[in-house]
Amino acid sequence: MTEFERSRRMPAPADQVFRQACDVGKLDLWMPRELHVHAEEPPAVTVHEDETGQDERALLRAEQDQLRMEWGTRDVDRYAGWLQVAGIDDDSSDVTVHLSFFDEGHAPPAEAVEQALNDSLERLAEQVRQAA
Repeated sequence: MTEFERSRRMPAPADQVFRQACDVGKLDLWMPRELHVHAEEPPAVTVHEDETGQDERALLRAEQDQLRMEWGTRDVDRYAGWLQVAGIDDDSSDVTVHLSFFDEGHAPPAEAVEQALNDSLERLAEQVRQAA
């Protein structure tokens, strides 16, 4: 198994950041550009990957009371992940994203995953700033 994790400070209270992060209609705004999430019957979603042109059945759950979102593939154990928001003070919070790839042979290169995590957290911070 290969795992990655990144955290970033966000310029807003935790509940506001969480609402932005887990809005299924806005996931494409902050997630890696090549991934597109299409909602189905909750918690089911389909993830489309531009590079391969394939759709993958997945699950996405958001727990508002825990400020936590979890996701993963439904049919095969390819990957899973979670996002956790933690309040720092009235005006800021920290977001941590964790990814686990269960089949190391199909895991993306570490540099690509690390860059995607950094870019995604930066886009989420910008989305939070614009919504404030």
